[in-house]
Amino acid sequence: MHYLSTRGHEAAPLFSDILLGGLAPDGGLYLPQVYPRVSGEELDAWRRLSYAELAAEVLKKFATDIPARDIESLAAKTYTADVYRNGRPGDDVSRITPLRVLEQSGAQTLLLQSLSNGPTLAFKDMAMQLLGNLFEYTLARQRAELNILGATSGDTGSAAEYAMRGKAGIRVFMLSPHRKMSAFQTAQMFSLQDPNVFNIAVDGVFDDCQDMVKGVSSDLAFKARQKIGTVNSINWARVVAQVVYYFRGYLDATRSSDQQVSFTVPSGNFGNICAGHIARMMGLPISKLVVATNENDVLHEFFQTGVYRVRKSAETLHTSSPSMDISKASNFERFVHDLLGGDAARVRALFRKVDTDGGFDLSGKPGSDGDEFAKVGRFGFASGRSSHADRLATIRDVDARHGLVVDTHTADGIKVAREQIEDGIPMIVLETALPAKFNETIREALGRDAERPAGFENIEALPQRFDVMQADVETIKRYVAERTGL
Repeated sequence: MHYLSTRGHEAAPLFSDILLGGLAPDGGLYLPQVYPRVSGEELDAWRRLSYAELAAEVLKKFATDIPARDIESLAAKTYTADVYRNGRPGDDVSRITPLRVLEQSGAQTLLLQSLSNGPTLAFKDMAMQLLGNLFEYTLARQRAELNILGATSGDTGSAAEYAMRGKAGIRVFMLSPHRKMSAFQTAQMFSLQDPNVFNIAVDGVFDDCQDMVKGVSSDLAFKARQKIGTVNSINWARVVAQVVYYFRGYLDATRSSDQQVSFTVPSGNFGNICAGHIARMMGLPISKLVVATNENDVLHEFFQTGVYRVRKSAETLHTSSPSMDISKASNFERFVHDLLGGDAARVRALFRKVDTDGGFDLSGKPGSDGDEFAKVGRFGFASGRSSHADRLATIRDVDARHGLVVDTHTADGIKVAREQIEDGIPMIVLETALPAKFNETIREALGRDAERPAGFENIEALPQRFDVMQADVETIKRYVAERTGL
């Protein structure tokens, strides 16, 4: 399995070649030259597999240069009930991503797939724990080191740091928007005292942090000298790891491979739902992939109009679902590449226009950049939007009707899923975090605190260690160089 850049770089690397990096040398994102296909017979055979076994089968299709037995060993080491033990009461943690029926009415079924049972109580653990083990395995084979530079709007940072803490040969430099995460999210990251973890609070919004990471990655000489890698969802291996739970959700919701399901995914950076797009391209019978946004509705606007219009930092709202407070969706480029039929030159031109003009228009209207918006339906995408008032109402409703407390992002997903559900096709909402991570809004909605898994009772009171920085690429480069000595 060889890979290509969405912007046409000539090299055709293997999985291990791109595992430790992020962007391709031309600034594009990596995709396989051809999506591997999964047959109906293969799907039915996979029903009998554990989550770890399923993860190994999916990963083998993309990482053909890693011995199969090593992939199986890494997956078995990662996906255990001991690692993913923070489930809700009644959840079968041995399932890793247990599925529950949330609502059933007539021919409509709404399900919730739990993805937040890992060590940081967020879906990012599903991929990040595997990534940590893959990194350590690859670095040991190469006798190399890695300096991870990442950006987070809340959950990626803690998931990465918990996955990489104590790993041999790895340092983590994590950028986050200063004072724009929940108190729990902030404490999870900043309370870590591991010497290989560096937290940087950036004066700005998530997009500023993400732009800094991309700015460093585009300096190829610095990137090579400092051995810079990334764990953001621009990293292909992380997206592949997320593909697995779409297969697991489908297999748990159906009895045969001739059935379809739909997924609703709270989305800001388009990484989580991009994994669903890849699963669908592999042949998973997905009817609809529903993008659920908050008030920062750049993606919703595109899937309604064909116009991709990035907001400036000052226009990006700070909301009660802060992990989706994103206005420049990095992984969107992967879908646009497929939407344009793999035309790398056009992808390169469109995303250059994002940098210069703030967006592009594929609506097909006079003066637009193309008419591919008409093809979006072929890929199964739909979208919806949720507001703070919607979140509060959904949290209260789900609690009153089902005795279940959901976090703010999952509430966005449930609200939009109810609008998009179809008769006869199960709708699976991907849970993104446990509600304890956003207790301020849970208290506003329900008048009480969210329950916390054991070990997280007083996390906000722990000492915190972090540095504050302006949003400047040269400043972060100096910061990294000073702490690596390279």
